[in-house]
Amino acid sequence: MTSPTIESWHAPTAPAPIDAVVRLPGSKSLTNRYLVIAALAEEPSRLRLPLRSRDTLLMAAALRQLGAQIEDLGEDWMVVPAPVRGGVKVDCGLAGTVMRFLPPVAALGQGPVHFDGDPHARNRPMGAGLAALRSVGVAVQDEGRGALPFTIMAQGSVPGGSVVMDASASSQFISALLLAGSQFTKGITVHHDGKPVPSEPHIAMTVETLRDAGALVDDSEANTWHVEPGPLSALDVLVEPDLSNAGPFLAAALVTGGRVTVPGWPQHTTQAGDALRDILDAMGADVLLTREGLSVRGGDGINGIDVDLHDAAELTPVVAALAALADSPSVIRGVAHIRGHETDRLAALTTELCGLGGDVTETEDGLRIRPARLQGNSFRTYADHRMVMAGAVLGLAVDGIVLDDVHTVGKTLPTFTALWDGMLGRTVQPQ
Repeated sequence: MTSPTIESWHAPTAPAPIDAVVRLPGSKSLTNRYLVIAALAEEPSRLRLPLRSRDTLLMAAALRQLGAQIEDLGEDWMVVPAPVRGGVKVDCGLAGTVMRFLPPVAALGQGPVHFDGDPHARNRPMGAGLAALRSVGVAVQDEGRGALPFTIMAQGSVPGGSVVMDASASSQFISALLLAGSQFTKGITVHHDGKPVPSEPHIAMTVETLRDAGALVDDSEANTWHVEPGPLSALDVLVEPDLSNAGPFLAAALVTGGRVTVPGWPQHTTQAGDALRDILDAMGADVLLTREGLSVRGGDGINGIDVDLHDAAELTPVVAALAALADSPSVIRGVAHIRGHETDRLAALTTELCGLGGDVTETEDGLRIRPARLQGNSFRTYADHRMVMAGAVLGLAVDGIVLDDVHTVGKTLPTFTALWDGMLGRTVQPQ
């Protein structure tokens, strides 16, 4: 399986307040949803300014394996749909969207489709999604593991119908069924039965993107989603900037007492990263959203925070980094499910922050962080792009932080270090 090159990185410090404009590429979550819908649509679609990162390139490659044509048109992608084909292998890498969104799509073809990914991907929970597929008529071979690798034994169609599932490990299980559900014979009705679904804004994103393609989706009942069977229309969409990837850059304004502006911040969005506006405001920043974008200005220090990130759990590493630099205690709640993300993020953050001298306690559903004097040290990233971003934020204030694998950030933002150096006004000679 392909994987990024490993390279250590000395996180640069910021000796003075920064003043920067950071233009971010498109949202990974939106790009991958649009790709799936476009591959199932009736006519070709154009995705404008999609994100090109490891996760989205893996999604595009997988959809090509399944029959779709995805052509480069400068900065855009043209997606030409085709009947789903079997007899292929799908490389998921470490992308949750690929390993969860595509099995229902693969089931629409004819013949086996084998899914596998990076070694750590085999630890990510898949059982609920595979069980749901079986309950709507899809044959799955996984030797009872409920994880990668597995094979979808596609038989040309999916009956669909109603399924009850516990999606408390990941909202992606619900999104996966909804994205393909209009192509099932009976459509799909998903009932969630369990603890609250994490990152629920991502389901709202799925519903909105499906409606953009003309799907009939009913989400009026709590914990229930229904997609009618029927065709999907072609898309012609501009992909919003990735708001979660904005986290470390906006956090830099707070750490340095400076200002950072992200152009193109949407006035309305289903992206969970929009929660940064309230979080950074609570931690002491001045936050201003205008038609031009979002500006964050740091003030006198960083306030601790007590925050429930259940619906925006991907922000946890950057918020934890800010909390470790704050002048009062912080509590991060509602994120027990991120133990099953790219790595066990709660354990990783606890270990690495304590390794810098931090005072961090892992709780049942989050972290408790108290002020402490930090010092430089190695900072492991665990093949997790969000850990790279957390380490970079810490490095602004703490000299000597060396990340063991900076290129793993290419999962969602391959240009991260270049954007970071540009924000800091650094000129780095190409190697």
